[in-house]
Amino acid sequence: MAAKKQESNNQSKKRKQNPDAKTNTYSSFSKRPKLVSSKPENKQEKKPFKPFKKQNFGKLKSQSGEEKNTPLSKRERRLHAKELTEARKKRRKQHYTLELELARLWEKMRQRNIVKEERSKIIAEAILKMKGKIPEIASSHVSSRVLQTCVKYCTQAERDTVFEELKPHFLTFATNKYAIHLVMKMLDNASKKQLAEFISSLRGHAASLLRHTVGSVVIEHAYHLGNATQKQELLMELYSTELQLFKDLSSMKESRLPDVILKLNLQKGSVLRHMASVIQPILEKGIVDHSIIHRVLIEYLSIADKTSAAEIIQQLSGPLLVRMIHTRDGSQIGILCVKHGSAKERKKIVKGLKGTVGKTAHFQYGSLVLACIVSTIDDTKLVTKTVIRELQLILKDLVLDKNGRRPLLQLLNPNCTRYFSPDEMASLSLSISSLNAMGELEVNSETKSLKDEESSDKDNNGREVTMAKPDESTSPETLQLIEGGKKDPSIRRQELLVGSGLAESLIDICIENAEELLRSNFGKEVLYEVATGGSGGILQETLGDKMNTLHEVIASLAAESKFEESEKDHVLENFHSSRTIRKLIMESSMFATTLWKKALKGKCEQWTQGHSSKVICAFLESSDAKISKLAKEELQPLIDSGILKLPEKKQPANK
Repeated sequence: MAAKKQESNNQSKKRKQNPDAKTNTYSSFSKRPKLVSSKPENKQEKKPFKPFKKQNFGKLKSQSGEEKNTPLSKRERRLHAKELTEARKKRRKQHYTLELELARLWEKMRQRNIVKEERSKIIAEAILKMKGKIPEIASSHVSSRVLQTCVKYCTQAERDTVFEELKPHFLTFATNKYAIHLVMKMLDNASKKQLAEFISSLRGHAASLLRHTVGSVVIEHAYHLGNATQKQELLMELYSTELQLFKDLSSMKESRLPDVILKLNLQKGSVLRHMASVIQPILEKGIVDHSIIHRVLIEYLSIADKTSAAEIIQQLSGPLLVRMIHTRDGSQIGILCVKHGSAKERKKIVKGLKGTVGKTAHFQYGSLVLACIVSTIDDTKLVTKTVIRELQLILKDLVLDKNGRRPLLQLLNPNCTRYFSPDEMASLSLSISSLNAMGELEVNSETKSLKDEESSDKDNNGREVTMAKPDESTSPETLQLIEGGKKDPSIRRQELLVGSGLAESLIDICIENAEELLRSNFGKEVLYEVATGGSGGILQETLGDKMNTLHEVIASLAAESKFEESEKDHVLENFHSSRTIRKLIMESSMFATTLWKKALKGKCEQWTQGHSSKVICAFLESSDAKISKLAKEELQPLIDSGILKLPEKKQPANK
C-alpha cells in the first residue's frame, strides 16, 4: 500500500511539472479507443485566469472615414449612459417629453412666493398642453402632482374642463396609487353638482372599492364630503342586493338598518348574508380605518344573531380594534367588544393597546373606550400593568387635557353626567341585544314594547341612535351582566385606583400643581374629585393624610395677600378657581374648616366683591350646620350693612 501511494504521489508531481503529460497519462488508462478526427489538433497551453478591466471603446471616425475604437472618459461614459436612459424612457413612455415640460412648469407654479397672476398664466399654459391627454398622463407620479397643483389654483372653468376629461375614468383612477391623489383633490374642489355626479358613478362599485387598499380611501373621502342623503346612498348599497340594484329604494328617510328592513319588508337572513359577504373580505385584509366601515359594522351588529355577532367580536378583538376607536362608531364597536367579549378576547384588546394608551387617551372617542375598560374588565392586574402604568407616565398632561382626564374621572366618580355628555353616556351604555344574557336591553328599533325605556340622541349627521336603558326594577345581578363584569364594581375600582398607586400619584400631582389646576378649565374638575375623596370617599380611608396636605396647599394659595399690580388674578377672584373652591366648601367640611382658619378668618371684608363673594357666601350655604355657624358670626354684620349680598336662589320654572 505504501508503494502504491508513493507511485501516485510521483505521478501527481510529474503532472504538475509537465502540463503536456496530462493528456498522455489519461490516454494510456482509457478503456475506449479514441476516434481519429479529420482535423489536426492545435492545442495550446491553458493559462491561469487573470481578471482584467473592461475598456469601453467609442467608435470615432477618422478623416479617411474609417471607424476606430478609442477609450471614453468617465464623464463621456456618464453622458452616454444618460442618453441611453432617456432614449429608453422615450420608447417606454408615450408622453415622456410632455412630462418633462410639465415638471419644469410645476417647479415654478408650486412656489409660495410667486405672484398670483404669474401662477395663473403658468397653470393655463400647463392645462393647454395637457388638454386631450389628461386621462393618459394622470396615472404618472409626475403628471399627477402637476394636475393636483393645477386643480388647486386654477379657475372654475379650467377645473370643469379637467373634471369632464377625468369623468369617464374615475373608477380606474380610484384604484391607482398615483391618480388617487388627483381624484381626492378634485373632490375637495368640486362643486355640489360634480360631487353628486362622482358619488352616483360609484353606484354598484362601493363594496368592491372598499375591499381595495387604495380604492377604500376614495370611498371614505366621498363619504366624508357627502351630505346625509349621499352618505345613505353609499351605505344602502352595502346592506342588500335589492338596495344596490334599485335606486329608488335607497332614497328613503330611514337611516337605521332595522327600520329599513321593517319598511321595505326585506328578508333579514338575506341582508345578513349579503353584509357578511361584504364585511368578511374587508376584515381579512385589515382595512378597518375608515368610518364608513365602522358604520356598516355597527348596523350589522344591531341585527346580527348571537353566532354572527360573536364571530365579529372575535375577529376585531386585538390590534385591529386600536385602529378603529378614533371615530364615534369605531369607539362604540370598541365598547361593545369590551362588554361582550370573553375573558380571552378582552385580554387581547388590552394587550393590543400596549404602547398606545397615552395616545388613545387624548382622543375624544378613544378615551371613552379606556373609560369602559377600567369600569368593565375584571382582570385588574392586566389593566394595571398595561393601561394604568402608561397613564401614570403622562399623568399631568392627562389631568389638564379635556379628553385625557376622562378615564381618571371615571375611576374617581363613575358615570358622572358632569363629565360625560348625554351622547357619550349613551355610548357607554350600548349593548348587543342578541348577546345579552338576560335579554333586558334592546339596540334595534324593531322592539316596540320598550318605547318608554328608550332615549334617542342625534349625532352631527342627524341620524337617530336608539339606546335602551335598564328598568328601575332590574335586579343588581342583571345590571352586573349588562355592565359586562362579574367582579363587584367597588372592589374593581378600589384595586385600579388605590391598589395600583394611581390615586397617590394623582394627589401628588394635585399638590405640586395646585394653582395651575385650579385655574385650568379641565384640571379643576380632577382636583375637585381628588380633594373631596372621590365618589363614596374611596380615597379618604387610605390617603386621608395626603388629602389634608392638599387642603392646606389650596388654603395657603387662598391666604396669599391681594396685589392689584399682579398680572395673575388671585385664586379667590379667578373665574375657574373661585368656583372650584366654592364647590369644595359646600361638599367637604374638612376643607371648609381648613380654609376658614388659615385664609379667611378676620379677612372676609376684602373678599366681598366679585367672584370671591361667592366663595364667602358658600360658608352660609353649606349643608353642614357647623360650617355655617363657624362663619356666621363674622359674615352676618357684613350682610346687615349691605356690604355682602347673598346670591338669589333660582326658582323652578313652573313656580
